[in-house]
Amino acid sequence: MTVEASGTVEIRRALVRLRRTTGLPVAFGGLVESGRPQMRISELSGTATTSLLSLAVTAGNGLGGKTVALARPCAVVDYSRSRQISHEYDAAVAAEGLRSVLAVPVVVRRRVRGVLYGALRDARPLGDRTLTAAVDAARDVEQALVVGDEARDVLVAARAEPAPGDALTREQVREAHAALRALAPRIGDPALRAELLDACALLTAGPAPAKGIVLAPRELDVLACVAAGATNAGAADRLGVRAETVKAYLRSAMRKLGAGTRGEAVVAARRAGLLP
Repeated sequence: MTVEASGTVEIRRALVRLRRTTGLPVAFGGLVESGRPQMRISELSGTATTSLLSLAVTAGNGLGGKTVALARPCAVVDYSRSRQISHEYDAAVAAEGLRSVLAVPVVVRRRVRGVLYGALRDARPLGDRTLTAAVDAARDVEQALVVGDEARDVLVAARAEPAPGDALTREQVREAHAALRALAPRIGDPALRAELLDACALLTAGPAPAKGIVLAPRELDVLACVAAGATNAGAADRLGVRAETVKAYLRSAMRKLGAGTRGEAVVAARRAGLLP
């Protein structure tokens, strides 16, 4: 799945959450196009027409373009009459019957990657509660995009052709495997999550897993971190769980593998074809 497709899925989910938490009748949004100073509206929720669909919003123009240019939330009480914005998109907005509109940027590493809009069909202030909910929804998209970016970086590194005679290749593979295992549970997009886990399987290419040894996904996640040199605290931080939880998973994995130490568990898992 492409970066754009995955981001679009997250935008769609955020719009549904925004309407549910605020009661707004209409929400829409999209991503900033790569290499171009414009955002394209690709997702609609609660709209009565398709007038806004595929609308390309140039940075600086209209409410959304102002949001992209300033990288901060912007709102108007009566879109068509507002003197705070330019009016290139009035026809599309009017066709949907929108009056009060809020736009919030999705900012990833100081770059605006998308915009979420919430709107009413009457002219009245949207209020702080709605703004807070919209900002929270944008942050959810931001986090999803960050995780997706990290996942793709690791995938690229994992699939890169190793240089001949590179003594670090084995350790690099193990680090990539641990990173992929840690990222997978945080991916909201099922297609990308499956792609990550498929890449993990490729990295462990070798003997088939020994019969009778079945580790739970989180047990394998912990062992992958340990194999890459992480402490219990480091594994907990990477996996987003408590250190006590890591210890519990590690004890369970050691028991299943018949190992007495962390190192023995890693060795046994490798021999069983569960780790690279």
